[in-house]
Amino acid sequence: MTREQYILATQQNSLPRTEHPQFYPVGIYGWRKRCLYFFVLLLLVTMIVNMAMTIWILKVMNFTVDGMGNLRVTKKGIRLEGISEFLLPLYVKEIHSRKDSPLVLQSDRNVTVNARNHMGQLTGQLTVGTEGAVFGHSVETPHIRAEPSQDLKLESPTRSLVMEAPRGVQVNAAAGDLKATCRKELHLQSTEGEIFLNADTIRLGNLPVGSFSSSSSSSSFSSSSSSSSPSSSAPRQTIYELCVCPNGKLYLSPAGAGSTCQSSSNICLWS
Repeated sequence: MTREQYILATQQNSLPRTEHPQFYPVGIYGWRKRCLYFFVLLLLVTMIVNMAMTIWILKVMNFTVDGMGNLRVTKKGIRLEGISEFLLPLYVKEIHSRKDSPLVLQSDRNVTVNARNHMGQLTGQLTVGTEGAVFGHSVETPHIRAEPSQDLKLESPTRSLVMEAPRGVQVNAAAGDLKATCRKELHLQSTEGEIFLNADTIRLGNLPVGSFSSSSSSSSFSSSSSSSSPSSSAPRQTIYELCVCPNGKLYLSPAGAGSTCQSSSNICLWS
């Protein structure tokens, strides 16, 4: 490099620059800015819709400080008013209806109420279906009645039906008939009192009839029907005597001048 070139180069570097500096903007511009504004607006609309839906649900479900809808939480427990539907099992200690109002449990099929002990074993069961109420175990109640103008029927299809109470059992049909039927034996037992039948007419149907024969020295009985007679010419027997065997069986004997009942009757031997 020559001296002249060196001096020219140093003079150019020492001269002040007259060019304007360039400034670069910092931020989001263009399509990025428009997308950001769109997402912010979408978020704001979603928040407004969510708040409106929350307010609508609170209004429809009737949410209050005490509960929601027909359900109220009180100091004594939970109070439910109106018609409610439970889709899952409900475990409660007591169920009460409002004062002077009935308690209605409704289902498309059967309604079953189970009682279990602390071991989880089934101790009692109540099933209400189309045939009536079915109890799985013993039932203790002060009163059993049917709906007005409906018959009341207590039935045990496969087992025995027992009604007992320490001070007696009263069965009353105020405006209808009272009927007790069984397949094997019907027991009416009173340990310390008496069995009192009070009616205008007491009928004992299908009692066996013994025919009294006086032709032999010793009287004997034979089983016959109430319409049979020793001979066709003999008058028809219309008066009978009610007799009791030693085992308690009742039978009829043709009435005579004296008692015709004998404990050695064939009817008593057959029983």
